[in-house]
Amino acid sequence: MTTTHDPSTALVVVDVQNDFCEGGSLAVAGGADLAHRVATLLASGAYTTVVATRDHHVDPGPHFSSTPDYVDSWPPHCVVGTPGAELHEPLRDDQFDAVFLKGEYEAAYSGFEGLTSDGVSMAAWLHERGVTTLDVVGIATDHCVRATALDGAREGFAVRVIEGMTAAVDPSGLPALREELRAAQVEVRER
Repeated sequence: MTTTHDPSTALVVVDVQNDFCEGGSLAVAGGADLAHRVATLLASGAYTTVVATRDHHVDPGPHFSSTPDYVDSWPPHCVVGTPGAELHEPLRDDQFDAVFLKGEYEAAYSGFEGLTSDGVSMAAWLHERGVTTLDVVGIATDHCVRATALDGAREGFAVRVIEGMTAAVDPSGLPALREELRAAQVEVRER
């Protein structure tokens, strides 16, 4: 596993929430195990700066559907005030230097669309702290991890997706996703 005590590198934990883990409304295979592995990584102290993203839906419009297409529309998930919106145990919000909430009133896949509870964007928060490199882990590799990594590169960060610390909705699409990420100058690592 790539780890660093370099304060210019941040660990970004994407959407490891109850609704995206086994038993949740949009469960991704391996999500619960991933939550435990991320907690172990956090406990190791390998990163000086750690942040998380969370889907935080109030009324995201057509993002929710009773007949979802699983491309643009999805069953209701991560609704504010429900257990599904919380980080999956043993993860807790207080383990992170900042948590970025996204998608209250519209679809939001990238953590860079999120804000802290005080309204600070992820890009601004990271830049203010001198972060230049992001190690991205979480759920789902092929949706929100992908979007966060691509936006991170667009925001000028060096980005590494640690694929062994992610869970994908459709693992068969990972070869094409790796190529897309690499084309955007995002490094893909197994560990």
